[in-house]
Amino acid sequence: MQGKLLRSVSCVITILSVSGLLAQEDGSKALFNGENFDGWKQQGGEAKYRIEDGVIVGESVADTPNSFLCTTKLYRNFVLEYEYKCNALLNSGVQFRSNAYSIDISVETDGKTKVIPAGRVHGYQFEIDPNKPERMWSGGIYDEGRRGWLYPGARGGDGEAFTKQGQAVFKPGEWNSVRVKCDGANIQTWLNGELRADFEDNMTPQGLIALQVHGVGKHPEAVGKTVMWRNLKIRKLP
Repeated sequence: MQGKLLRSVSCVITILSVSGLLAQEDGSKALFNGENFDGWKQQGGEAKYRIEDGVIVGESVADTPNSFLCTTKLYRNFVLEYEYKCNALLNSGVQFRSNAYSIDISVETDGKTKVIPAGRVHGYQFEIDPNKPERMWSGGIYDEGRRGWLYPGARGGDGEAFTKQGQAVFKPGEWNSVRVKCDGANIQTWLNGELRADFEDNMTPQGLIALQVHGVGKHPEAVGKTVMWRNLKIRKLP
């Protein structure tokens, strides 16, 4: 009996040791602790953010601009992974390599000077657009508050082909898995395992990560709708 017990304990220790090694090799760390918003800060609009069973829930609110739940840490080169589920009436996104400053700043875009107001979250955004099924650019990259669409757009990608792929890949009303990789100037995104965006851009080398609840403007039917995120994790690259 004692021999069997020792063998069982040995097997458990072996399994735990292997699991620990796999976690170390992967190097991913949770971005959200599942219990509270320690390490996060809301900026921009006044959409409601709450936690339900370890899931971050963002709820749209009338008469408020885009809202962002932002990490207090900045990230440079990384692989970001998460899952999202978004109401069909909402537009949303996840910011990365983005920033918000306490003072107005000026940036040069396409030979023009643009003033970004204090507190305005701006930078790269992984698009989530179930409210535009005829377009379906989820997984594309929008430069929030600065240059607009980068992919498809100024940095490549055919809009019509991108839409067809998006319509085939996106899962309405279900959890969708995302992978974002930033390695130097190269930015890549995947939606449900399919490569979506792949381009070069070096305007912002590092920044915060933020969960967006888009303003709903003059669309009262979209008030009180939700977008949810879970299993947020990040692995830093050299």
